[in-house]
Amino acid sequence: MALSGMRGLSVFISDVRNCQNKELERARVDKELANIRTKFKNDKGLTPYEKKKYVWKMLYIFMLGYDVDFGHMEAVSLISAPKYAEKQVGYIVTSSLLNENHDFLRLVINTVRNDIIGRNETFQCLALTMVGNIGGKEFSESLAPDVQKLLISNSCRPLVRKKAALCLLRLYRKNPDVVSVDGWADRMSQLLDEREIGVLTAVMSLLVALVANNPDAYWNCVSKCVRVLERLTRSQDIPQEYTYYGIPSPWLQVKTMRVLQYFPAIDDPNIRRSLFEVLQRVLMGTDAVKNINKNNATHAVLFEALALVMHLDAEKDMMAQCVGLLGKFIAVREPNIRYLGLENMTRMLMVSDVQESIKRHQVQIITSLRDPDIRFRIIFIDLLVQCISLCSIRRRSLDLLYGMCDVTNAKDIVEELLQYLTTADFAIREELALKAAILAEKFAPDLSWYVDVILQLIEKAGDFVSDDIWYRVVQFVTNNDDLQPYAAAKARDFLDKPAVHETMVKVAGYLLGEYSHLLSRRPGCSPKEVFSIIHDKFATVSTPTKAILLSAYIKILLHSQTVDPELQNHVLAVFRKNETYLDAEVQQRASEYYALSRKGPSMVDVMAEMPKFPERQSALLKKAEDTEVDVADTSATKLRLMQLTSTAVVVADQKPANGVHPALTRVPSGQRNIEAPTVPVANGGQSPAPVDFLAIEAAPTHSAPESSPLVGPGDSLALALMDNQASTVQPTGSVTEWFDALCRKDSGILYEDPFIQIGLKAEWRGNQGRIVLFLGNKHTAPLLSVKAVILPPRHMQLLTSNVPDTIPPRAQVQCPVEVTNLSPSREIPVLDFSYNNSSAMVSFKLRLPVIMSKFLQGATLAPADYIARWKALMGPPNKLLQEVVRGVKPLPLQEMSDLLGSLHVAIAPGYDPNVNNIVGAATYFSENPTLCLIRIETDPADRTQIRLTVGTPDTSVALELKEYIKERLVDIPSGAAPTSLPGMPSPADDLVGPAASLAGLI
Repeated sequence: MALSGMRGLSVFISDVRNCQNKELERARVDKELANIRTKFKNDKGLTPYEKKKYVWKMLYIFMLGYDVDFGHMEAVSLISAPKYAEKQVGYIVTSSLLNENHDFLRLVINTVRNDIIGRNETFQCLALTMVGNIGGKEFSESLAPDVQKLLISNSCRPLVRKKAALCLLRLYRKNPDVVSVDGWADRMSQLLDEREIGVLTAVMSLLVALVANNPDAYWNCVSKCVRVLERLTRSQDIPQEYTYYGIPSPWLQVKTMRVLQYFPAIDDPNIRRSLFEVLQRVLMGTDAVKNINKNNATHAVLFEALALVMHLDAEKDMMAQCVGLLGKFIAVREPNIRYLGLENMTRMLMVSDVQESIKRHQVQIITSLRDPDIRFRIIFIDLLVQCISLCSIRRRSLDLLYGMCDVTNAKDIVEELLQYLTTADFAIREELALKAAILAEKFAPDLSWYVDVILQLIEKAGDFVSDDIWYRVVQFVTNNDDLQPYAAAKARDFLDKPAVHETMVKVAGYLLGEYSHLLSRRPGCSPKEVFSIIHDKFATVSTPTKAILLSAYIKILLHSQTVDPELQNHVLAVFRKNETYLDAEVQQRASEYYALSRKGPSMVDVMAEMPKFPERQSALLKKAEDTEVDVADTSATKLRLMQLTSTAVVVADQKPANGVHPALTRVPSGQRNIEAPTVPVANGGQSPAPVDFLAIEAAPTHSAPESSPLVGPGDSLALALMDNQASTVQPTGSVTEWFDALCRKDSGILYEDPFIQIGLKAEWRGNQGRIVLFLGNKHTAPLLSVKAVILPPRHMQLLTSNVPDTIPPRAQVQCPVEVTNLSPSREIPVLDFSYNNSSAMVSFKLRLPVIMSKFLQGATLAPADYIARWKALMGPPNKLLQEVVRGVKPLPLQEMSDLLGSLHVAIAPGYDPNVNNIVGAATYFSENPTLCLIRIETDPADRTQIRLTVGTPDTSVALELKEYIKERLVDIPSGAAPTSLPGMPSPADDLVGPAASLAGLI
């Protein structure tokens, strides 16, 4: 702010600074605002000098935090001034006081445009600076073409072009339509040939924004970006003013590497080799020094290079080199560098085949977990990925240990976490306890070790152990009979200690109440002794825990093999005492248990052991994600979602049957199983959920297909069918043949593109079925705005589940769908699916393989029974539907018979007098099961035509089934034909037995 020659402005600033308190300052400011308002209302007008002085005062008052609701017109009018001094004030004050939606900005659009297209470079810079600061849709629509011309002009000075690039970036962020993809792909490639580093840095900032939205359009920039990196790392033609502590333009290096991370893997061997040479030079030339500023610059480049190495999926040797370099970082004393090493080593966990290299630094990571310097501030250059402040080395070490844990080192890591838990800072104890519980559950060598860990966890950090943790151990114990005696014994040992946390009382009370009778022969574990140990804690626990202990008392009493009168008296006395307890829950339990216990052993079945829990999703991992408070965007909890070997499965919650239109709707995302669940099937049994059902592949190598309605996978998609053993077979033939094959297998991939894979597994019984849709995110970024709606046909009732709004990276969502067939029909349900892959919205429709044959079951009839039923169908009203079908696939008789068998029709060989005919029977299940009799007459001389007869007591079933079979046999559908086929052999008159009887009827 130039004050030369403006004595009034200098005096006003001095007066404000000399004010002793806020009230005096406010009074001085109000006085000055009144004076300025009076001057602006002066009919004689103000000289340019006076207007400039008062506008400067307005800006200073605004900077002090006071509202300035007048004088905007005077500030805007200065933009049109011919002199630089007035024009500068107008641009600066307008940029500060007005936002993009202010009406006064419309008045200066033409003036600003004239300055941009004018010859005065100083005025151009002022105009570009203001447009870049304010942005706005109106500015972008009116001025973007002129800004683009300045950027690509060869006659403009570098300073103007640099400001034009940054201005265009601001306008693009406000309105992406201002940059046409078709027109700018080649222009950006040409701009990357710029030799002036300042312009190139601004252009690279613009390219980062463009590539982030549409990387496919700017593939021609990849080689140019690699060339820029080569120039920088070799210090070729880099002016001294762009060298920062001996490092050639670290800001440009960071931006260029960021651009390359938006492109999929680079396949060109020459470009890839050159890029890896550059990255190798960066890795080899980076080391920690005493100069903090140089460290900041070198580390910014290094960590962006590490991210690019991970993105490109470099060779194993380079990955190991990166881990080794980070190992040096976490071993230094300086906390900032050690934190950065831990954070970037955590990011390395997303790369396959480097976990073994990271394990070599396990001891050093555990040492960092105990680091005494728990809070500090990292001062980092603003062009780094993110500025981290007030973060903890301990928290980052915990995050890294959690991410690198597997079956080989789980025991060591969990034991270290338990040991550290008693001395850990209170800020991370809850997160530490939660992650220790997750690791113990996920990688437990045996369940007894898991029980030991959880009980130790409760003992050491009971206040920080959530209810979800002890709920989970109760579930495991209840579902594993062999574990119950061990868990009950361990709970009894922990409960016998002098100081017991209330959470331990809850766990022990539940386990001993359910399974203490299994320990009755052990010393100190008689029912009376167990009751005494538990009841010693009754007076000191909260009301909810009292309710749990009352349930334990009644079970201990009724599960005893012989009734102990003394024990019975003690338990009844407790119940009587609590019948008047203030809490309604405790009072009700005490009253009901007292009445039950008076009835004696006859109530044992009522108070039997809890039944096994259905396998359910664990809430621990979701809770771990919710407790992540670090600002780091790639914590280990999130990275676990991205790992290729992840076994996590998200299971959508089932929607109650309430008559609501069946649709897959949104639920909160991120819910995942720690272990492979079992999926209940329609017949009441259980089958293992195919956790590895979907082969989640690497990051996509091309963009998602354009949104278009689909009735199948589309011929252009690389689909693979999967049988029950999850083996893959490449589909051949048309989409219809692929769909039929999927229908026969009851499992397979329904749809696949570079971002998502939709698989299916189904079970059928009678008129009911269960479909499980598997939605697998193949990408390293989450899929957003996921929507799925099933459009059911009228003859079906679908009970569907919820689908998360977001599918995490490398995660899989299970969506169960319950199907009930109500009436015959060939219509099939359609899945209307859409998602956002962060660059475009993709939507499509898929046919679900819920076809008529799913509700058919082969029926085996004795010849006499078959004949009797056929004869009944011939009577009035005639329920035999017959049609001559032409254009049939010329199949051999056996293949046609197999095809009919694949539709679940039981073939009855020998029932028909003609060996060229096929006879079968099936039961069609809907609300009313119907027996169906089928006969196909073939002509050996012409396999392209048949006579198809279908008979059922229900004519609607016969009609739908006849058309359904015809669709499977015919290449090109044809209309009805005469009921006789020329040349079709007639049954012999001299047949005997069932064939003769059937010949007389058919």
